[in-house]
Amino acid sequence: MSDTIQVPADEHGVIRVFRVQLAAEEIADFAGQSGEGAALAAALGVERLNPEYVEVFPVSDLTGLGLAGYLSDGLGVPPEDLAADRAMLEAVEGYVLVLSSGALEGRAETLRPRAPLRWMGTWHEAGQPVEFKPLPAGGAQGGVHTAPVKTPSNNAILGRVAMMALLVLFALTALMVWIS
Repeated sequence: MSDTIQVPADEHGVIRVFRVQLAAEEIADFAGQSGEGAALAAALGVERLNPEYVEVFPVSDLTGLGLAGYLSDGLGVPPEDLAADRAMLEAVEGYVLVLSSGALEGRAETLRPRAPLRWMGTWHEAGQPVEFKPLPAGGAQGGVHTAPVKTPSNNAILGRVAMMALLVLFALTALMVWIS
């Protein structure tokens, strides 16, 4: 496959799915389950991947749910975004690679997928809308009040003066001992 996929720096919430066209006995070595996963990274055309955000598994593990259901229910892709590709996703057999944005650790990369990978699609996780509502409690209203600055008591001032006097006496005594 000669197509490239541009991944911007600090991308988040994007899920890419690839079909892995390998026999079951070759998957462990390819996916890094018995090594570092260098073959998988090389097949994507990148130097390294964060394994926490890389999933390689047989679609048969999703019996009853299906790949589209896994993307929707498991990874938060809105079902309406998958509607056009649902038939293709449900027809997939064998192994798939699910690559989340975190796999690239915030680096800008150009993916160059090659055999045994075949890109199937890219989808975005559903984001929660941000709403700014006023706080419900009355205690949250108003401004910030600062405590008045407390002046030191007479005893604190006398203690500081006594400490200074003791330091002066100590310095004078040390000077006398040194001179003699």
